Amino acid sequence: MAGRRLRFLGVALALAACDGEGASDAGASDAATSDAGASDAAAADAGSATADAGPDAGALDAGGPTDAGPPVDAALGPGAWENRAPLLQANSECAVAELEGKIYVIGGYPSSRVTVDTVQVYDVAMDSWRLTTPLPIPLNHTVAAAVGGRIYVIGGQGSASGTEYLDVTLEYDPASESWRERAPMPSPRSAMASAVIDGRIYVAGGRPPRGDDFAVYEPARDLWTPLPPVPTQRNHLAAAAIGGRVYVAGGRFGGGFTSEVTGVLDIFDPETSTWSSGAPMLTPRGGVNGIAVGGCFYVFGGEHATGVYQENEVYHAASDSWRALAPLPVPVHGVTGAGFVGGYVYAPGGGTMQGGSSGSTIHQVFRVAGTCPP
Repeated sequence: MAGRRLRFLGVALALAACDGEGASDAGASDAATSDAGASDAAAADAGSATADAGPDAGALDAGGPTDAGPPVDAALGPGAWENRAPLLQANSECAVAELEGKIYVIGGYPSSRVTVDTVQVYDVAMDSWRLTTPLPIPLNHTVAAAVGGRIYVIGGQGSASGTEYLDVTLEYDPASESWRERAPMPSPRSAMASAVIDGRIYVAGGRPPRGDDFAVYEPARDLWTPLPPVPTQRNHLAAAAIGGRVYVAGGRFGGGFTSEVTGVLDIFDPETSTWSSGAPMLTPRGGVNGIAVGGCFYVFGGEHATGVYQENEVYHAASDSWRALAPLPVPVHGVTGAGFVGGYVYAPGGGTMQGGSSGSTIHQVFRVAGTCPP
C-alpha cells in the first residue's frame, strides 16, 4: 500500500494513448465572445467534483471530504501530486463523479476513438478498480454528477467525430448497479460542465451552437428548467459550485482543439438568476478540468493546438483571485469532473497528447492541504 502515496518524480511516463478531439473535430465552427471582469465573492467549503460545499452540502451527497481516504502524509507538504492504481482501461473524453468514497469514470474513448459504454469504479480505501454495469448507450463528452445517493449522466455524443449531440439523462443506482432513463435536457449538448447546488444539477455550455446553453435539473422532480444563457459561449470548460453559486471557467469557442481558448470566469447566482464576472484564469485554456474544495476552485490540465497544459491553478472565491500551484506531473486533458475524498483530489484518466488519440490509464491525485486560503 505504500505505493499509493508515492509522489510523481517528474517522470515522463510512457503512457498508452489517451484522448481528446482529433482532426475531425477541428472543422467545428468558432464563435468568439467576451472576456472577464471583476469580482464576485463567495463563501465556501469542501465538496465532491461538482457539489456545492456550503452548509446544505451534507443533504446532497454521501461522500466528499468526510469519507475515509488514505492518511495524509504531512511530509509531502501542500499541493503535492501523487499517483494511485491505474485505470483498468485507457480512457479520455470521459466523465468523473464521486459517490460514497468511490470514483466513477464513465464513458469516453481510448486511443482508438471508439466510444465506450464502460463504467470503471475506484474504491479509495482499497486503492482498487472494478467494472460495474455499463451505460445503456456508449457516450463521450458527457458529464456526471452525484445527488441523493445516485449518479446522473447527462448529454454527450455517441461517436468521436460526429456532430449529433444528445439530450439524454441517465440515472445510476449503486445499490442495484442499474441504470434508468430520466427526462431529457432541454437541448442536445456535448462537452459541457456541471455543478451541484441544493440537490440540483446545473449544466453549462456545450459545443457550437450550444455554447451558451444553461439549464438546471432537479432529480427529485425529474424536471429540467432552462436558465439565462452563459455570458461567454464555450465548450470543454470547467464548472464548480461554491457558496451557493456556479462558477464557470475556461474552455474554447469552437468545436475543435485548435480553436480559440478563453480564461473567462462567469458566476451564476441562483437566488437572483443573474450572471456576474470574476477574475480571469491566469492561463486561458480549453479541455480543462476542475473541482471546488474549501472555498476554492481548482482548475487543471487542458489542451491546445500543439500540446497539453500542465497548469494547475486555484481560484479563491472570497478574494476573487487566482494563483498557480504545482503543475500536473503528466499533463492531461479530456476529463470532465473529479473526486474529492480524504484531503485529495482524484483525477483519473485523460489524454496525454492534443487531439483524440491518447487516452491513458494514469491516475493522478492532488493533496489540497495548505493550498486554499481561509
